[in-house]
Amino acid sequence: MNAENVISTQKNHLLAALSPQMKKRLFPYLKIEFFPLGKVLHEPGHTLHQVYFPIDSIVSLLYVTESGSSAEVSMVGNEGLIGFSALMGGNSSISRALVQSPGHAYSLSALRLRAEFNNNNEMRMQLLRYVQAVITDMAQTAVCNRHHTIEQHLCRWLLLSLDRLNDNHLSVTQELIANLLGVRRKGVTEAAGKLQKLGAIKYRRGHITVLDRSKLEKLSCECYSVVKTETDRLETCL
Repeated sequence: MNAENVISTQKNHLLAALSPQMKKRLFPYLKIEFFPLGKVLHEPGHTLHQVYFPIDSIVSLLYVTESGSSAEVSMVGNEGLIGFSALMGGNSSISRALVQSPGHAYSLSALRLRAEFNNNNEMRMQLLRYVQAVITDMAQTAVCNRHHTIEQHLCRWLLLSLDRLNDNHLSVTQELIANLLGVRRKGVTEAAGKLQKLGAIKYRRGHITVLDRSKLEKLSCECYSVVKTETDRLETCL
């Protein structure tokens, strides 16, 4: 990898936290890729040959029902890794990985990462802490879907997305948000309209700009702070 790419790895928290020795071992095998909006990286049950470390892209992990409907169970951005189930022994995905915000990521052979996971304690402990954070996110998402309003859920989703972006602008349609949240588009339209009237966001077709993050945090349920606190705590251990 050239110097420019090595610097870019600092944008992914997992890669940035590696020791110099581990970086020297792993970085030559990283390959940068661009993910367009809507790209599917893997489907449920598919064998995972590659794993991905997002840089400035965001990927939604979706549970897909037999009828074809879906709902987001977690999202992954520059804090993490897509394809960690390849390390858990099953070698196959349990969800659909859908690009919700276009951008770049580093790809790595699942076999290479699995070898480092099995033989290197530093890599193993770092990835296990990350998996713990994802489990927390998935559990809190289940609670949020069951007990909180669409408006609260939308605020939480927007805040989690902002945490993974470099600005306050999201290019996303209401239809995509509805599919990710597992709700009707009408519900998202009404919730987005309320947030816009309150001055928290500005929405025009396919684009959302967050105008007042503090309002979103006040309107969101406690699920956002629970996930954010746990993720920050685990990152300090890296």
